[in-house]
Amino acid sequence: MKAVLLTQHGGPENLRLGDAPDPVAGPGDVLIDIHAASINAADYKVRLGSYDSKLRFPYILGRDFSGVVSARGAGVTDFAVGDPVFGVLNAGTEGTYAEKLAVKAAIVAHKPDRLTHAEAAAMALISITAEWALEDTARLQRGETILITGGAGGVAGFGIQLAKHIGATVITTASAANLDYVEGLGADRAIDYRAEDFSKTISGCDVVFDTVGGDVRPGCYNVLKSGGRLVWVAPAPPGFQVPRTDVQTLRPAVARDRAHLQRMVQLVEAGAVKPPPLTLYKLADAAAAHRVSEGRHLRGKLVLQVRP
Repeated sequence: MKAVLLTQHGGPENLRLGDAPDPVAGPGDVLIDIHAASINAADYKVRLGSYDSKLRFPYILGRDFSGVVSARGAGVTDFAVGDPVFGVLNAGTEGTYAEKLAVKAAIVAHKPDRLTHAEAAAMALISITAEWALEDTARLQRGETILITGGAGGVAGFGIQLAKHIGATVITTASAANLDYVEGLGADRAIDYRAEDFSKTISGCDVVFDTVGGDVRPGCYNVLKSGGRLVWVAPAPPGFQVPRTDVQTLRPAVARDRAHLQRMVQLVEAGAVKPPPLTLYKLADAAAAHRVSEGRHLRGKLVLQVRP
């Protein structure tokens, strides 16, 4: 099969299109012909060697996907050959920048007809991340107020829509160019982070969902009411110490399972959420997509179109 191969840690030039062995469906697996694979910020961090991992090169990146079942391993009865499916690989497992993938059927779901393969791949990881953060971890309730940092990003954009569906008041940060976009997702207040310091003008939040991290994290604690919850998916600066003892700092588990994928399908079918804007790349152009992803200033999601 064709796949994007990472030949060593470093820049995007270390990604090249090449040949890799075809995977085989073992017991409990489905073999999938991949049609689309999403690009996530974690991908370029793995490429750079930012995580403490021992990769065997050449290595295939990629965590979420959409495609069609082409074979079933022993014991698989809930999918048939030809079924359109989508999903997210288990944490620490990658390999979706490729034409084929073998994955446990238990963490795969049927793709809804109303989503294209590119849309399903784009929404897979961002949806389960936002669901775990807001519903399972923060336990956001109707009538509460939430600040979501970096609203134009994939996870945050889904989070805005989910929070509004729950019935919360949503505040978010974005660049001036993206204020209309995040308001269109349902944000009640959108703050231009270059023009306004949210940590000085916002207060009384029940929840903060920090998708930006870094130097943004300290200010997030300023806006929380006593007893509030800060949920994060992007790390704080090195050496950062939580400045308050009267609030919770929580990290969502983001476990992979079919239930959270099906929750996304329910939200889509209810009209509560919609796919983010997509920028499509051919599999051979993964390096160009990584350059955009690493810049960290994009609206929506980048997707590799693996098959027509």
